Amino acid sequence: MIASLRGCLSLLLELWRVDRRRLLVSLVLMIGNALALPLSALALGALVDAAVARDTNDAVTAAAAVAVLTIAALTLGHFAHIVYFELGELNTLNLERQLVDLSNGSIGLDHHERPDYADRFQVLRQEIPRMGWSSTTALMSGVSLSVGIVITAVLLARVNPWLLLLPLAAVPPVLLGRSAEAVLERCRVDTAHLRRRALHLFKLSVDPGAGKELRVSGVQSELRRRHLALWNEVSDRQWRAELRAAALRTAGLLTFGLGYGAGTLLVVHDAVAGRRSIGAVVLAITLAVQVNQQVVVAVSLLQQLQRTGSALENLRWARKLVGAGPRPVADAEVPQRIEQGIRLRGVTFRYPSSDTAVLSDVDLLLPAGSTVAILGENGAGKSTLVKLLCRFYEPAEGAIEIDGTDLRRIPAESWRRHVAAGFQDFARLEFLARETVGVGDLPRIASTAEVTVALERARGADVIDRMPSGLESPLGLSQPRDGVELSGGQWQKLALGRAMMRTTPLLLVLDEPTASLDAESEHQLFTEYATAARRIAGQTGGITLLVSHRFSTAINADLILVVEGGRVAESGDHQQLMAAGGLYAELYGLQAEAYR
Repeated sequence: MIASLRGCLSLLLELWRVDRRRLLVSLVLMIGNALALPLSALALGALVDAAVARDTNDAVTAAAAVAVLTIAALTLGHFAHIVYFELGELNTLNLERQLVDLSNGSIGLDHHERPDYADRFQVLRQEIPRMGWSSTTALMSGVSLSVGIVITAVLLARVNPWLLLLPLAAVPPVLLGRSAEAVLERCRVDTAHLRRRALHLFKLSVDPGAGKELRVSGVQSELRRRHLALWNEVSDRQWRAELRAAALRTAGLLTFGLGYGAGTLLVVHDAVAGRRSIGAVVLAITLAVQVNQQVVVAVSLLQQLQRTGSALENLRWARKLVGAGPRPVADAEVPQRIEQGIRLRGVTFRYPSSDTAVLSDVDLLLPAGSTVAILGENGAGKSTLVKLLCRFYEPAEGAIEIDGTDLRRIPAESWRRHVAAGFQDFARLEFLARETVGVGDLPRIASTAEVTVALERARGADVIDRMPSGLESPLGLSQPRDGVELSGGQWQKLALGRAMMRTTPLLLVLDEPTASLDAESEHQLFTEYATAARRIAGQTGGITLLVSHRFSTAINADLILVVEGGRVAESGDHQQLMAAGGLYAELYGLQAEAYR
């Protein structure tokens, strides 16, 4: 009950922030609707007494009151629905925006690595569409119901004080209904991981990119089997939970039915004994029927409001998680130029969901103005090092310094404005082609000239040349019409164009930037990168960081770091490492042999 009340209050506050005018209009109309029903029963009782007494004037007045109140009961709720339906739609957008902020608005990515966050986030994704008009409807109906219950109780007390016990008969169904919803909520949480896995298989099955591999490997039937098995398990658990919930609700309603029957017999007995008028009997029976309806509605509403409360509690939990953790004192500014370099001192890092260190006690200096290549096999820790330098995560131990200043003292947003990056798992932004590239430097997103130059640096101008409307071509199948679908290599060239939009970064990160490109495009890109690195070094002392598992890309780098098992196994330039005859020389020789 407390969770439901807390959920109601939270939802009211959300709706107040969304549109207070619509909220107030809805509440006034719903309260008027709540008053109309029990008052119409009172007027109906007066009408019966007037008819029995053959009092025409009172009968006409009571009949008019019954008509007006009945019309009000039938129409006020309808007009309120129009208003709060719009309010609920606005609240859906509000909650979706909060969910986007939770997912992407944090400084780091720590929460994305937590299974408990993933489970609650999955529940929220399912619940938020329902928390718009459905939860708003439940809230407004709850307000109306509460007012109606109070008025009904007062009128019942006027007939016979013992009838005040009738609403108490609603307590068991309400409590048992709450228990029923708790059973269903536990089932939703317990099956969230199964739903996530089933959703992953569904997305994999309908993804055009994965479709080629699925057909070649003939794995479609296996995916369908696993998808069906997951949903069968979810459905089986859900069915058992629904049966338990139905049993609890049925027991509650039967309890109320006994109380309802006893109350009706009491009033009829008073009328037979001459202690109550016929109108009082009609009033009591009508109110008892309303109480019955109120109980049924209350049980249903309580389930919805309890579900809403649970969802909002998940939202509060996720918001607290994302905002948790120590906040370093950001009292330093980003330097205009790097004079010495970026140094890692004893850096150790492990992901939140694991106790295993991905990087262990890393000590190294990335000199100002240098081009640094980070090489190593998959899972060696290359991309993790990049994530730390981009401030997606903070080191568990040690520090990262820029010209002697701990990077944590610089606001993460300010630091990232001086970082340009192209990642292997790049985003496919289905905007206009100009916007898809231009978002790499938002202040210049509208500059066709700047976007064109960035694409030329990324060797991606040929992609635009093939489009029907050039840079103004809409991209992707999500466009309303004429969306251009691109190959993986073309999408990657546009992503590299985004990385080239910032012309004077302090850190240029290229994380496996040529994974989807052919050998010729790769060679052209590395030539362009070398030119960009020299330009950046001369202007800002900026550092170009090239991450790859292809050793041939590192020949011209000023510094080569070979990462193995979360540690920097070797460092130096190409000649030094080849002369040392270590891991770099061995792997370089193996890769070179493979290309002969």
